[in-house]
Amino acid sequence: MKLKEGEYYRWRVLAFFFLVVGMDSTVTAEDPYRFFDWNVTYGDIYPLGVRQQGILINGQFPGPDVYSVTNDNLIINVHNSLPEPFLLTWNGVQQRKNSYEDGVQGTTCPIPPGKNFTYILQVKDQIGSFFYFPSLAFHKAAGGFGGIRILSRPMIPVPFEEPAGDYTILIGDWYKASHTKLKAILDGGHRLYFPDGILINGRGPNGASFTVEQGKTYRLRISNVGLQNTLNFRIQGHEMKLVEVEGTHTVQAAYSSLDVHVGQSYSVLVTADQPARDYYIAVSTRFTTKVLTSTALLRYANSASPVSGPIPGGPTTQIDWSLNQARTIRTNLTASGPRPNPQGSYHYGLINITRTIKLVSSAAPINGKQRYGVNGVSFVPADTPLKLADYFNISGVFRVGSISDRPTAKNLYLDTSVMGADYRAFVEVVFENHEDIVQSWHLNGYAFWVVGMDGGRWTPASRNEYNLRDAISRCTTQVYPKSWTAIYLALDNVGMWNMRTEFWARQYLGQQFYLRVYTPSKSVRDEYPIPKNALLCGRARGKSTRPL
Repeated sequence: MKLKEGEYYRWRVLAFFFLVVGMDSTVTAEDPYRFFDWNVTYGDIYPLGVRQQGILINGQFPGPDVYSVTNDNLIINVHNSLPEPFLLTWNGVQQRKNSYEDGVQGTTCPIPPGKNFTYILQVKDQIGSFFYFPSLAFHKAAGGFGGIRILSRPMIPVPFEEPAGDYTILIGDWYKASHTKLKAILDGGHRLYFPDGILINGRGPNGASFTVEQGKTYRLRISNVGLQNTLNFRIQGHEMKLVEVEGTHTVQAAYSSLDVHVGQSYSVLVTADQPARDYYIAVSTRFTTKVLTSTALLRYANSASPVSGPIPGGPTTQIDWSLNQARTIRTNLTASGPRPNPQGSYHYGLINITRTIKLVSSAAPINGKQRYGVNGVSFVPADTPLKLADYFNISGVFRVGSISDRPTAKNLYLDTSVMGADYRAFVEVVFENHEDIVQSWHLNGYAFWVVGMDGGRWTPASRNEYNLRDAISRCTTQVYPKSWTAIYLALDNVGMWNMRTEFWARQYLGQQFYLRVYTPSKSVRDEYPIPKNALLCGRARGKSTRPL
């Protein structure tokens, strides 16, 4: 639905009153508010030269960027004009104490067709580059994604000069088939075929361009919003200085190309220090027999000639090259984060581990259909969001402990898998990949330290290889073939949080679970109460939230 003329401004006033007066301690009145009004529709798009049905936000593909500053309150009113339920999730936004707004099937009721829902988010104590995308069905294959940037507050020093420009670059693999056809393939028990191409900001080869002025430096925020493939990013004739990864300022190393695994985000600085002409921006698949490549243009404002020469080549199947690059990405310990204190002031390497969780993915047919799982369990959604069932004490929706924190010898089976965890615990999570593909794992609600990765099986002796000083803190990490990756995680955010593969077909077919971070305390210092405007569905239908 669309707001009639004049109603949008009345809605803003009401929303502000609702938030400041009604939300009690859920938001902080002194932090600024930013209002967004989005209409989600289907529309014709032609990213690879053929007409497709895409998901548009306010008529845009990709959707509009979300601009914000640390601690801003984001009021995003989403009108679902699709003929089916819809949800957006906010990849990397931590939803501090507020998993109700996370926008995934286990936390938030879908927005019904023709209805709207207002997300109330606060980017509390965060900076950096992230993105949003549709989380239900297989909508992600149709678009509906866009960039999120969280700028530092004016009084917080940033470890580089303000760039002359700031560009969002969304890259990802893409299919010419509709998302409904792709979903039907998965529902039929089959694997997806290889993608048809790569998009850069929703366009095919040379469809996107970025204008720079000679001698000036620009920030590029690169996110892999695709469905499965790692992509290598490079710019003809230019080096990139890495400065930020998913909310963490990095040691400022120079790279000629970067591997961006699916679901990951990087910020780089690029200086226009070459002769004035147009240059290729090249993006290609990694670790695939068939290599897909697409291009955009870096265009000097005083360009004297069009793009020329061969498209710059990049790495293809080399695992060691990528692993070695990943190990060079480290935290800038002297830079401020969201607050004016060094990022290295939290000594994660000196904290005792209270628990080790080992996660191993697997694939197998169940009832004649392809499924994927974690520790022997293939996730199936419940009829009620798990967070609502937890809040309203609705029995029979899920069982804490329905997934083990170790791999089991059982055959893969179906369940609504929820792992319990204690608030304020400090845990080690080990991802072991026994397959021949690179995997990518994401945890909502958190950033974690990627302390180690290597080939073979993980053992306690692997801890001797950990980086316990300046490991990068991020929300999405890769696990290389026949390899392991270890992370440290401070469980300081109460709620129900989705742990998932970012390979979207595998996620859809069960390679995910929920981590329930629990405290018996009912204090709003630990977790906010349910939003007053929360949608109620499934067995929570007919319940009440809180009085207005």
